[in-house]
Amino acid sequence: MEGPADNKELRELIASLPYSYKVSAHAAAIKSAYDKFEGKSVSVAGRLVSVRKSGKLMFADLRDGGEKIQIYFEYSTVGEQVFESAKKLNAGDIIGVKGTVMKTNNGEISVKASEYSMLAKAIRMLPDKWHGIQDVETRYRKRHLDLIMNPEVREIFVKRARVIRLIQGFLDKKGFTEFETPIIQPLYGGADAEPFRTQVNTLNESHYLRISDELYLKRLIIGGFDRVYEICRDFRNEDIDSTHSPEFTMVEWYQAYADYKEMMKLTESMINGIAVKLLGKEELSYQGKAISLKRPFKRISFIESINEKLGANVLKMSDEQLFSAAESKGIRFEKGKRNRAHAYGKLFDVLVQPDLVQPTFVIDFPRETSPLTRPKRGKPKLVERFELFVSGLELANSYSELNNPIIQRENFEEEMKKAEQGDKEAEPLDLDFVEAMEQGMPPTGGVGVGIDRLVMLLTDKASIKEVILFPMERRGAGQS
Repeated sequence: MEGPADNKELRELIASLPYSYKVSAHAAAIKSAYDKFEGKSVSVAGRLVSVRKSGKLMFADLRDGGEKIQIYFEYSTVGEQVFESAKKLNAGDIIGVKGTVMKTNNGEISVKASEYSMLAKAIRMLPDKWHGIQDVETRYRKRHLDLIMNPEVREIFVKRARVIRLIQGFLDKKGFTEFETPIIQPLYGGADAEPFRTQVNTLNESHYLRISDELYLKRLIIGGFDRVYEICRDFRNEDIDSTHSPEFTMVEWYQAYADYKEMMKLTESMINGIAVKLLGKEELSYQGKAISLKRPFKRISFIESINEKLGANVLKMSDEQLFSAAESKGIRFEKGKRNRAHAYGKLFDVLVQPDLVQPTFVIDFPRETSPLTRPKRGKPKLVERFELFVSGLELANSYSELNNPIIQRENFEEEMKKAEQGDKEAEPLDLDFVEAMEQGMPPTGGVGVGIDRLVMLLTDKASIKEVILFPMERRGAGQS
């Protein structure tokens, strides 16, 4: 069967296309300041998203970035040669047009063409403009088509980019400095997660893609930087579902001489401020639920919230009583995870988390769940940690950071025992980090905020794949 590569005329056309094109105006500017451009000659460029031919008139919609403007070809203006050539244009082609800004008889702002240049020939047809791309997996796998056909998708990622800039601006104004830490690490740490393993050929050693940048940012605190942050990609070899992606984006920040109470204030201030600047208000709707981001956010106890649902005090239960309570709620433990930390976490996930609609700081976790966290003052069975939930989404995690190297080593050793029992998410013993702590680490507060989930909230999207440009998908048959 003959394909594009066998079409001599098409090959010659594509080979002859220009290397650049001088653009003097953009669609958004022309439409927003029509009085300034009316009657003026401009050159615009973009992709044709529709073409309509009628006798000796031809209209085309050209999308320039995120905006669309009508192009108007008139036979009597451009002449026979240009007009006949223009009639061969199809949706998907990228062209440059020189012409005069005007309004048509029905009042639509347009560029009346005097000449045009083909800049890129689409040799695959765009999906039907009325039906677009119906298959969700195709939208994710072929995001370029999704962006072409669905302007609202483009807007999600424009907002995402702005959210990241707003986070940077907020932290910069608070005196934090942004740093870069290793993505490929000899040991993973900073969270309970299964890592991706890779091989460094030059060193002939196994390394890991980071699951968190926490332990490196804390080294910067020890080194004398009092306020540090990083916006980074993290990698966790975990489920792919509506709120989890193996590759995701976090912002983590650490502040010397602060604790988790101060981190709560910073977190709610940042999220509230981003919403106001992005949406113009403190209230939003997420999946049909009205959400208020007014400060202060609600605070509840992790343990008390579980106890209230169970009608019993989980801290006073034996291991077997706790595991039985969890299993009575339909919880099943994976291999190596039949321990108190996972039992507490699963009970919370099932009993409490779904009901957390309004912004809620869940505070003071059991010690077993948090090996990098300081004990709660006056309650040594608990630690000073919070997680922030909005509409069931976990958005942030924070500690009063453990800065006692003796206890830190002991906690790592407990994690190693979990690993020996088959827990793939247990943290390894990082002696380099413990040694750094032995130099003296100031009291510190730290926070990690999931940027993908925050963007989900701010754009009212139920799936994390809607806010990641190229989410991980199972490779289809025939893909290489």
